[in-house]
Amino acid sequence: MTDVSGDLVFRRGRKVGKAVCQNPALSKEGLSERLFALLFSGLVYPQIWEDPDVDIEAMQLGEDHRVVTIASGGCNILAYLTCSPASVDAVDLNAAHIALNKMKLAAVRHLPSQGDLFRFFGRADVEHNSQAYDRFIAPNLDAASRNYWEKRNWRGKRRIATFDGNFYKSGLLGLFIAAGHRAARFYGVDPAGIMASASREAQRRFFDEKLAPIFERRALRWITSRKSSLFGLGIPPAQYDSLLSSGDGSMAGVLKSRLEKLACDFPLANNYFAWQAFARRYPEPGEAALPTYLEQAHYSTIRANVGRVRVHHANFTELLAGKDANSLDRYVLLDAQDWMSDIQLNALWSEITRTAAPGARVIFRTAAEPSLLPGRLSPALLDQWTYEDRQSRDFTARDRSAIYGGFHLYVKKPQ
Repeated sequence: MTDVSGDLVFRRGRKVGKAVCQNPALSKEGLSERLFALLFSGLVYPQIWEDPDVDIEAMQLGEDHRVVTIASGGCNILAYLTCSPASVDAVDLNAAHIALNKMKLAAVRHLPSQGDLFRFFGRADVEHNSQAYDRFIAPNLDAASRNYWEKRNWRGKRRIATFDGNFYKSGLLGLFIAAGHRAARFYGVDPAGIMASASREAQRRFFDEKLAPIFERRALRWITSRKSSLFGLGIPPAQYDSLLSSGDGSMAGVLKSRLEKLACDFPLANNYFAWQAFARRYPEPGEAALPTYLEQAHYSTIRANVGRVRVHHANFTELLAGKDANSLDRYVLLDAQDWMSDIQLNALWSEITRTAAPGARVIFRTAAEPSLLPGRLSPALLDQWTYEDRQSRDFTARDRSAIYGGFHLYVKKPQ
């Protein structure tokens, strides 16, 4: 039977469909992949869910470095600009993420002040954000991005109007977090209650007494045993299986351990990921840590460097194929490799290895704890890289987003 991953279902997200679909369309696995690709063709991540501060430290990012990264929600790209790298190529298969990244770059460059930038991306319920878009951002956006943000829904409201409310409640991830809050309240728990904790000890008590028991409920365990239940986290079927292998054999157990890290391992004052997960907002300036790109101290540097970013609606491997040998220094793959077949994985690393300058660094995350490269990547490729095991484990522990099993760092060996 012919694989129809490019059929009508994927008119809105053909690139995503090609990346995700590995099974025949009418098989159980193929149908699941195609449902995920359809959902993933819209906005998934209103903010990135990887810790860019850990990325920057692991990359040892400097001013002469040429970076290629997956774009996702774009918070990472703007954070990298604090180090003034020579260039940043940001790639993504999702057209909504491309539009978000281009809009963020235009906002940094053209909104009048850092306060305006924070109001637009840092606060919920600022009713005039769409007016700021019309006046300062839209005239400086490309046509495709303007078309995305100005498209109207069935009620006649433009997409950009989501910034007049709480943008971070939108997208698949925002809806997934909202569903988690509703499930908790059904069992009599308000997850936002943890925000009253004055210490990590209090955070631990709240988790143990309020949140942890929810994961033992039969209904929740049944729901999370379905692969489609995690599509809202941007987790495709292949990654679900990898995630399941990292816990006690149940997805409820895996999710419980990841939420435990988010709730207990970092002070709330230092973890804006926890603020989004539990309070559904960012803290106010001075209240707690903010995403790097929204901190006042970094504003002038980021604004001076936005011209160094190029955003590409492209496949990572295809983009690298157009680069010269030994021309790149840093690669950020997020968790994309969890989606890949062995053929795709080897094609990607062939281009990474070809384009990598001596001492180049590659970072990525995995749903399960171990690196996925041994046993899957050709030894001829893998032998050209050193895996920094101790550092990788340390960065895993310090990643405030807390949802991944492993953070991994590879360094190109001297030629």
